[in-house]
Amino acid sequence: MKIILLFGPQAVGKMTIGEKVGTAFNLPLLHNHVTLDVIWPYIGWNQDTFMLSDQIRMGIFEHIAKEEEHPGIIFTFVWGFDLKEEWDYVDKIKSIFNKENHDIYFVELEAALDERIRRNKTEYRMEKKPSKRNVEFSHAELTASAKKHRLNSYDNEIKEDKYLKLDVTTLTAGESSQQIIDWINDN
Repeated sequence: MKIILLFGPQAVGKMTIGEKVGTAFNLPLLHNHVTLDVIWPYIGWNQDTFMLSDQIRMGIFEHIAKEEEHPGIIFTFVWGFDLKEEWDYVDKIKSIFNKENHDIYFVELEAALDERIRRNKTEYRMEKKPSKRNVEFSHAELTASAKKHRLNSYDNEIKEDKYLKLDVTTLTAGESSQQIIDWINDN
């Protein structure tokens, strides 16, 4: 079973790249807005939104982990490296997929802020993520979180055996996903 954790700051390309990697390995993609965009229209953006989203995600992970024949999943998320609770969140995911036949791949994406701001307004992003259609709000959230939190790891901070960090600033989604596919095939 392949578990691919694909993380990085907002608008770095996680969903688009995750779709291509998922197609290559026949894995479903759970991008971080799948659950959030189901909940926020009913209760708004607040702590309960994120709590309910996490409950749904963990339920999905636990179900997949129990199914011996399941191929796995790709999960995309933003990781605040300066927040202990986010390290704990990743540890919780790892604990669910702790069987010998579960291969967990950590793929971190990074890109320059100006490129992420450009990508934040793409038509495909708007189509797939309803909460990002308010471009002014999305832009403000992206730039504020870039100032407030550290959304990419330091060198050698992540100590996982199967870990790849990829700067996608100048790469297409196809080029990025192919590098990830090749790396996973080699591991």
